[in-house]
Amino acid sequence: MKIKDIIASIEIFASPELQEDYDNAGLITGRKEWDCTGVVCALDVTVEVVREAVSKNCNLIVVHHPIIFKGVKRINGNNYVEQVIIEAIKNDMAIYAAHTNLDNVVLGVNGKIAELLKLQNMSILAPKQNVLRRLITFAPQDKAEEVRKAVFAAGAGHIGNYSECSFNSEGIGTFKAEKGADPHVGEVGERHHEKETKIEMVYPAYLEKQVVKALVEGHPYEEVAYDIFTMNNVQYGIGAGIIGELKEPVEEKDFLKFVKETFKLKTFKHTNLTGRRVKRIAICGGAGSFLIRTALAKGADVYISADIKYHEFFDAEGKMIIADIGHYESEQFTVDLLHELIVQKFPTFAVLKTAVNTNPVQYFIE
Repeated sequence: MKIKDIIASIEIFASPELQEDYDNAGLITGRKEWDCTGVVCALDVTVEVVREAVSKNCNLIVVHHPIIFKGVKRINGNNYVEQVIIEAIKNDMAIYAAHTNLDNVVLGVNGKIAELLKLQNMSILAPKQNVLRRLITFAPQDKAEEVRKAVFAAGAGHIGNYSECSFNSEGIGTFKAEKGADPHVGEVGERHHEKETKIEMVYPAYLEKQVVKALVEGHPYEEVAYDIFTMNNVQYGIGAGIIGELKEPVEEKDFLKFVKETFKLKTFKHTNLTGRRVKRIAICGGAGSFLIRTALAKGADVYISADIKYHEFFDAEGKMIIADIGHYESEQFTVDLLHELIVQKFPTFAVLKTAVNTNPVQYFIE
């Protein structure tokens, strides 16, 4: 087992190309080509987590939060980031982070939270735009199905709950093979007319390399003609946050008690109750104040997130409840998600969940 094999099992689910511009998801220390002796999954990586992995004979730590966000100018051990890097390098420890790319897929971090809250009819709260591409290519009519199958298999042609979507039209293509060419049809030096099928389909931008590779390898022509266009359409399966519904409306206090129990909270902050029953719930694991107005606009009765500032609580406008349950607390079950992703692919491999509580925030309750 190689470290790159473990990484691939995660990136198939949450491509690193889906991360936000400010993020630093990916392999942070170590090399993909190393043999993997075992994996420890955690929300954060600390010196204690590195030492735990060493004691368990694991040389890969898979986390949600990258240990390095900004440029590191020196590594002297003067802060916890430098200390973790030193400890990891000394022990040949690989650290891999799946951060906002794991946030931005519907069954990722927020999907896990929605599952715990038993939400139904889920959708992305703030879908992304400009992440779809349209592929147009041309194939001989008798080979068009082979080309379609190859590109579908690479991930193209998905629209919502439908797969293998394409538009096809018939026409005549012309070309003249020049000296040195080895044409699939036609003769060198002569213009050839071929009955062709024009094939159009969409795919997410992060699959572009594998889609084009599949097209070229599955196409009979020596030189494959194709066009790629960026689309402004919203990609409803990719984006920030999730909104969904409870099976039945419930009293506000009953729902907040359910949240407290589900996330094992000692306490949490929230805005004034509205006096109405709640059903429509919006969520964003981690720092999610940027989605408050989106949640409000989409009719959420409750918005659950973390790191909400004082003045941002006013944005609820008395129309919904904002519940700040804590950054660590909202994302704690991401450890389970990472563990599940790897174990699904490698059920007999050593994949562990950290026993270290990495939450730096504590609550004084007497």
